[in-house]
Amino acid sequence: MILGIDTSNYTTSVALYDEKNNIAYNFKKLLPVKSGEKGLRQSDAVFHHTMQIRELLSEAFKVTTDISSVGVSISPCDNDGSYMPCFMVGQTIAEAISGVLGAKLFTFSHQRGHVAAALYSCNKLDLINEKFIAFHFSGGTSDALLIEPDDDKIIKCNVIASSSDLKAGQSIDRAGVMMGLPFPCGKHIDELARKSTAEFKIKPSFSGFNPSFSGVENKCIKMQNEGKSKEDIAKYVISYTLSVADKMTEMIINKFGQFPIVYAGGVMSNSIIRKFMTEKYDCSFAEPEFSSDNAVGVAVLAALKEKQI
Repeated sequence: MILGIDTSNYTTSVALYDEKNNIAYNFKKLLPVKSGEKGLRQSDAVFHHTMQIRELLSEAFKVTTDISSVGVSISPCDNDGSYMPCFMVGQTIAEAISGVLGAKLFTFSHQRGHVAAALYSCNKLDLINEKFIAFHFSGGTSDALLIEPDDDKIIKCNVIASSSDLKAGQSIDRAGVMMGLPFPCGKHIDELARKSTAEFKIKPSFSGFNPSFSGVENKCIKMQNEGKSKEDIAKYVISYTLSVADKMTEMIINKFGQFPIVYAGGVMSNSIIRKFMTEKYDCSFAEPEFSSDNAVGVAVLAALKEKQI
Protein backbone atom coordinates (compact mmCIF):
# COMPACT_ATOMS: atom_id res chain seq x y z
CA MET A 1 0.00 0.00 0.00
CA ILE A 2 1.16 3.56 -0.73
CA LEU A 3 0.75 6.34 1.84
CA GLY A 4 0.14 9.91 0.67
CA ILE A 5 0.42 13.06 2.81
CA ASP A 6 -0.53 16.62 1.89
CA THR A 7 -0.62 19.55 4.33
CA SER A 8 -1.90 22.39 2.19
CA ASN A 9 -2.97 25.82 3.36
CA TYR A 10 -6.50 24.78 4.40
CA THR A 11 -6.69 20.97 4.52
CA THR A 12 -4.80 18.22 6.32
CA SER A 13 -4.86 15.16 4.05
CA VAL A 14 -3.76 11.54 4.32
CA ALA A 15 -4.46 8.86 1.71
CA LEU A 16 -3.79 5.20 1.12
CA TYR A 17 -3.54 3.90 -2.43
CA ASP A 18 -3.88 0.22 -3.27
CA GLU A 19 -2.17 0.26 -6.64
CA LYS A 20 -2.95 -3.40 -7.41
CA ASN A 21 -6.71 -2.82 -7.19
CA ASN A 22 -6.65 0.92 -8.03
CA ILE A 23 -8.50 1.78 -4.80
CA ALA A 24 -7.87 5.00 -2.85
CA TYR A 25 -8.75 5.69 0.78
CA ASN A 26 -9.04 9.41 1.44
CA PHE A 27 -8.82 10.95 4.93
CA LYS A 28 -8.87 14.73 5.29
CA LYS A 29 -9.92 17.54 7.58
CA LEU A 30 -10.26 21.27 6.99
CA LEU A 31 -8.17 23.61 9.10
CA PRO A 32 -10.32 25.73 11.42
CA VAL A 33 -10.76 29.36 10.34
CA LYS A 34 -12.50 31.84 12.65
CA SER A 35 -15.76 33.37 11.43
CA GLY A 36 -15.21 36.51 9.38
CA GLU A 37 -11.56 35.77 8.60
CA LYS A 38 -10.34 35.24 5.03
CA GLY A 39 -7.68 32.68 5.83
CA LEU A 40 -4.94 31.59 8.22
CA ARG A 41 -1.48 32.78 9.09
CA GLN A 42 1.10 30.16 8.16
CA SER A 43 2.08 29.76 11.82
CA ASP A 44 -1.53 28.88 12.67
CA ALA A 45 -1.77 26.51 9.71
CA VAL A 46 1.38 24.70 10.86
CA PHE A 47 -0.06 24.33 14.37
CA HIS A 48 -3.40 22.97 13.19
CA HIS A 49 -1.78 20.53 10.74
CA THR A 50 0.41 19.23 13.57
CA MET A 51 -2.67 18.61 15.72
CA GLN A 52 -4.87 17.12 13.00
CA ILE A 53 -2.49 14.84 11.15
CA ARG A 54 -2.20 12.49 14.14
CA GLU A 55 -5.93 11.74 13.98
CA LEU A 56 -5.90 11.16 10.22
CA LEU A 57 -2.85 8.89 10.33
CA SER A 58 -4.51 6.90 13.11
CA GLU A 59 -7.53 6.36 10.85
CA ALA A 60 -5.35 5.39 7.89
CA PHE A 61 -3.29 2.91 9.91
CA LYS A 62 -6.50 1.14 10.95
CA VAL A 63 -6.72 0.11 7.29
CA THR A 64 -3.11 -1.07 7.09
CA THR A 65 0.42 -0.40 8.27
CA ASP A 66 1.91 -2.37 5.39
CA ILE A 67 3.36 0.67 3.62
CA SER A 68 5.90 0.22 0.82
CA SER A 69 6.25 3.88 -0.18
CA VAL A 70 5.31 7.33 1.08
CA GLY A 71 4.47 10.24 -1.22
CA VAL A 72 4.29 13.77 0.14
CA SER A 73 3.78 17.27 -1.25
CA ILE A 74 6.57 19.62 -0.18
CA SER A 75 5.78 22.83 -2.11
CA PRO A 76 2.81 24.55 -3.77
CA CYS A 77 4.15 24.03 -7.31
CA ASP A 78 7.36 23.18 -9.15
CA ASN A 79 8.50 26.75 -9.78
CA ASP A 80 11.86 27.78 -8.33
CA GLY A 81 11.35 29.27 -4.88
CA SER A 82 7.87 27.82 -4.44
CA TYR A 83 7.50 27.41 -0.68
CA MET A 84 4.96 27.50 2.13
CA PRO A 85 5.79 26.53 5.73
CA CYS A 86 2.63 24.41 6.11
CA PHE A 87 4.06 21.78 3.75
CA MET A 88 6.95 21.23 6.16
CA VAL A 89 4.55 19.47 8.55
CA GLY A 90 3.72 16.81 5.99
CA GLN A 91 7.32 16.47 4.87
CA THR A 92 8.58 15.97 8.42
CA ILE A 93 5.93 13.35 9.19
CA ALA A 94 6.53 11.57 5.87
CA GLU A 95 10.28 11.39 6.49
CA ALA A 96 9.70 9.97 9.98
CA ILE A 97 7.23 7.31 8.79
CA SER A 98 9.51 6.38 5.90
CA GLY A 99 12.44 5.95 8.26
CA VAL A 100 10.55 3.90 10.83
CA LEU A 101 8.83 1.59 8.33
CA GLY A 102 11.73 1.35 5.90
CA ALA A 103 9.43 2.63 3.16
CA LYS A 104 10.65 4.53 0.13
CA LEU A 105 10.02 8.31 0.18
CA PHE A 106 8.99 10.36 -2.86
CA THR A 107 8.36 14.12 -2.89
CA PHE A 108 6.11 16.11 -5.21
CA SER A 109 4.49 19.51 -5.53
CA HIS A 110 0.93 20.09 -4.34
CA GLN A 111 -0.03 21.07 -7.89
CA ARG A 112 1.22 17.81 -9.39
CA GLY A 113 -0.77 15.99 -6.72
CA HIS A 114 -3.93 17.86 -7.75
CA VAL A 115 -3.48 16.90 -11.39
CA ALA A 116 -2.81 13.25 -10.52
CA ALA A 117 -5.85 13.12 -8.22
CA ALA A 118 -8.03 14.48 -11.02
CA LEU A 119 -6.69 11.86 -13.44
CA TYR A 120 -7.37 9.12 -10.90
CA SER A 121 -10.88 10.42 -10.23
CA CYS A 122 -11.93 10.55 -13.88
CA ASN A 123 -10.19 7.27 -14.77
CA LYS A 124 -7.65 8.99 -17.03
CA LEU A 125 -4.35 7.86 -15.48
CA ASP A 126 -3.24 6.69 -18.91
CA LEU A 127 -2.85 10.37 -19.85
CA ILE A 128 0.31 10.41 -17.74
CA ASN A 129 2.06 8.88 -20.75
CA GLU A 130 1.14 11.69 -23.15
CA LYS A 131 0.74 15.45 -23.39
CA PHE A 132 -2.47 17.03 -22.13
CA ILE A 133 -3.85 20.31 -20.80
CA ALA A 134 -4.77 20.68 -17.12
CA PHE A 135 -6.48 23.61 -15.45
CA HIS A 136 -5.77 24.05 -11.74
CA PHE A 137 -8.17 26.57 -10.16
CA SER A 138 -7.99 26.84 -6.37
CA GLY A 139 -7.39 29.30 -3.56
CA GLY A 140 -3.74 29.56 -4.52
CA THR A 141 -3.72 29.10 -8.30
CA SER A 142 -5.60 29.90 -11.48
CA ASP A 143 -3.27 28.10 -13.86
CA ALA A 144 -3.49 26.46 -17.24
CA LEU A 145 -0.80 23.82 -17.58
CA LEU A 146 0.69 21.89 -20.46
CA ILE A 147 1.46 18.51 -18.90
CA GLU A 148 4.21 16.30 -20.30
CA PRO A 149 5.52 12.88 -19.23
CA ASP A 150 8.71 13.12 -17.19
CA ASP A 151 10.93 10.27 -15.98
CA ASP A 152 11.87 12.05 -12.77
CA LYS A 153 8.67 13.93 -11.88
CA ILE A 154 6.23 11.48 -13.56
CA ILE A 155 4.43 14.55 -14.93
CA LYS A 156 5.93 17.94 -15.70
CA CYS A 157 3.65 20.97 -15.28
CA ASN A 158 4.46 23.78 -17.73
CA VAL A 159 2.49 26.93 -16.89
CA ILE A 160 1.03 28.46 -20.06
CA ALA A 161 -1.42 30.86 -18.39
CA SER A 162 -1.94 32.13 -14.85
CA SER A 163 -4.00 34.85 -13.16
CA SER A 164 -2.02 38.05 -12.80
CA ASP A 165 -3.37 39.10 -9.39
CA LEU A 166 -5.96 37.34 -7.24
CA LYS A 167 -6.67 33.66 -7.73
CA ALA A 168 -10.09 32.23 -8.55
CA GLY A 169 -10.57 30.71 -5.11
CA GLN A 170 -9.52 33.94 -3.39
CA SER A 171 -12.21 35.97 -5.16
CA ILE A 172 -14.83 33.35 -4.26
CA ASP A 173 -13.75 33.26 -0.62
CA ARG A 174 -13.64 37.04 -0.30
CA ALA A 175 -17.17 37.35 -1.64
CA GLY A 176 -18.32 34.58 0.68
CA VAL A 177 -16.73 36.08 3.79
CA MET A 178 -18.29 39.44 2.89
CA MET A 179 -21.69 37.72 2.97
CA GLY A 180 -20.94 35.97 6.27
CA LEU A 181 -20.42 32.48 4.83
CA PRO A 182 -18.12 29.92 6.49
CA PHE A 183 -14.55 29.78 5.14
CA PRO A 184 -13.61 28.24 2.74
CA CYS A 185 -16.70 29.42 0.94
CA GLY A 186 -16.79 27.50 -2.34
CA LYS A 187 -19.42 24.93 -1.38
CA HIS A 188 -21.73 27.60 0.09
CA ILE A 189 -21.28 29.92 -2.91
CA ASP A 190 -22.21 27.00 -5.18
CA GLU A 191 -25.40 26.32 -3.21
CA LEU A 192 -26.45 29.99 -3.31
CA ALA A 193 -25.60 30.50 -6.97
CA ARG A 194 -27.79 27.57 -8.04
CA LYS A 195 -30.78 29.34 -6.49
CA SER A 196 -30.28 32.52 -8.55
CA THR A 197 -32.02 33.18 -11.88
CA ALA A 198 -29.83 36.22 -12.63
CA GLU A 199 -27.86 36.26 -15.87
CA PHE A 200 -24.65 38.24 -16.32
CA LYS A 201 -22.85 39.24 -19.50
CA ILE A 202 -19.22 39.24 -18.42
CA LYS A 203 -16.11 40.09 -20.41
CA PRO A 204 -13.24 39.16 -18.07
CA SER A 205 -10.02 41.15 -18.11
CA PHE A 206 -7.03 39.42 -19.74
CA SER A 207 -3.42 40.28 -20.46
CA GLY A 208 -2.52 37.81 -23.14
CA PHE A 209 -3.61 34.42 -21.78
CA ASN A 210 -3.47 35.63 -18.16
CA PRO A 211 -6.78 36.63 -16.52
CA SER A 212 -7.42 39.15 -13.75
CA PHE A 213 -9.76 38.66 -10.79
CA SER A 214 -8.98 41.96 -9.06
CA GLY A 215 -12.32 43.65 -9.82
CA VAL A 216 -14.58 40.84 -8.62
CA GLU A 217 -14.56 41.77 -4.93
CA ASN A 218 -15.37 45.44 -5.61
CA LYS A 219 -18.26 44.42 -7.86
CA CYS A 220 -19.61 42.15 -5.11
CA ILE A 221 -19.35 44.94 -2.53
CA LYS A 222 -21.24 47.24 -4.91
CA MET A 223 -23.96 44.63 -5.44
CA GLN A 224 -24.32 44.14 -1.68
CA ASN A 225 -24.58 47.91 -1.11
CA GLU A 226 -27.29 48.03 -3.78
CA GLY A 227 -29.28 45.42 -1.87
CA LYS A 228 -28.73 42.53 -4.29
CA SER A 229 -29.43 39.09 -2.86
CA LYS A 230 -26.72 36.73 -1.68
CA GLU A 231 -27.87 34.31 -4.35
CA ASP A 232 -27.28 36.86 -7.13
CA ILE A 233 -23.90 37.91 -5.73
CA ALA A 234 -22.84 34.27 -5.58
CA LYS A 235 -24.07 33.76 -9.15
CA TYR A 236 -21.98 36.74 -10.30
CA VAL A 237 -18.80 35.37 -8.70
CA ILE A 238 -19.29 31.97 -10.30
CA SER A 239 -20.26 33.54 -13.63
CA TYR A 240 -17.03 35.56 -13.67
CA THR A 241 -14.94 32.50 -12.81
CA LEU A 242 -16.73 30.46 -15.48
CA SER A 243 -16.14 33.16 -18.09
CA VAL A 244 -12.42 33.11 -17.24
CA ALA A 245 -12.19 29.31 -17.52
CA ASP A 246 -14.16 29.35 -20.77
CA LYS A 247 -12.02 32.07 -22.37
CA MET A 248 -8.73 30.47 -21.23
CA THR A 249 -9.83 27.11 -22.61
CA GLU A 250 -10.87 28.61 -25.94
CA MET A 251 -7.61 30.54 -26.37
CA ILE A 252 -5.43 27.58 -25.41
CA ILE A 253 -7.21 25.22 -27.81
CA ASN A 254 -6.75 27.78 -30.58
CA LYS A 255 -3.02 28.08 -29.83
CA PHE A 256 -2.02 24.53 -28.91
CA GLY A 257 -4.63 22.45 -30.69
CA GLN A 258 -6.84 19.66 -29.42
CA PHE A 259 -5.21 17.98 -26.46
CA PRO A 260 -7.12 16.07 -23.75
CA ILE A 261 -8.33 18.60 -21.15
CA VAL A 262 -8.61 17.94 -17.41
CA TYR A 263 -9.93 20.36 -14.76
CA ALA A 264 -8.58 20.12 -11.20
CA GLY A 265 -8.62 22.12 -7.97
CA GLY A 266 -11.32 23.02 -5.47
CA VAL A 267 -12.89 25.76 -7.61
CA MET A 268 -13.52 23.21 -10.36
CA SER A 269 -15.82 21.21 -8.09
CA ASN A 270 -18.45 23.91 -8.70
CA SER A 271 -21.54 22.35 -10.28
CA ILE A 272 -22.37 25.32 -12.55
CA ILE A 273 -18.86 25.51 -14.00
CA ARG A 274 -18.69 21.76 -14.48
CA LYS A 275 -22.06 21.57 -16.29
CA PHE A 276 -21.24 24.40 -18.70
CA MET A 277 -17.72 23.26 -19.56
CA THR A 278 -18.58 19.58 -20.09
CA GLU A 279 -21.42 20.56 -22.41
CA LYS A 280 -19.17 22.86 -24.47
CA TYR A 281 -15.83 21.01 -24.48
CA ASP A 282 -14.54 17.46 -24.67
CA CYS A 283 -13.05 17.54 -21.17
CA SER A 284 -12.85 15.72 -17.85
CA PHE A 285 -13.51 16.91 -14.29
CA ALA A 286 -12.44 15.32 -11.05
CA GLU A 287 -15.22 14.37 -8.66
CA PRO A 288 -15.59 16.94 -5.83
CA GLU A 289 -13.82 14.68 -3.32
CA PHE A 290 -10.74 14.68 -5.55
CA SER A 291 -11.06 18.28 -6.77
CA SER A 292 -10.52 19.84 -3.37
CA ASP A 293 -7.21 19.41 -1.57
CA ASN A 294 -6.37 15.76 -0.96
CA ALA A 295 -3.40 13.40 -0.65
CA VAL A 296 -4.60 10.84 -3.17
CA GLY A 297 -2.66 12.43 -6.03
CA VAL A 298 0.73 12.24 -4.31
CA ALA A 299 0.00 8.64 -3.30
CA VAL A 300 -0.74 7.76 -6.93
CA LEU A 301 2.44 9.52 -8.09
CA ALA A 302 4.46 7.66 -5.45
CA ALA A 303 3.05 4.36 -6.73
CA LEU A 304 4.18 5.25 -10.24
CA LYS A 305 7.64 6.21 -8.96
CA GLU A 306 7.87 2.93 -7.08
CA LYS A 307 7.31 1.03 -10.32
CA GLN A 308 10.39 2.72 -11.82
CA ILE A 309 12.69 1.24 -9.19
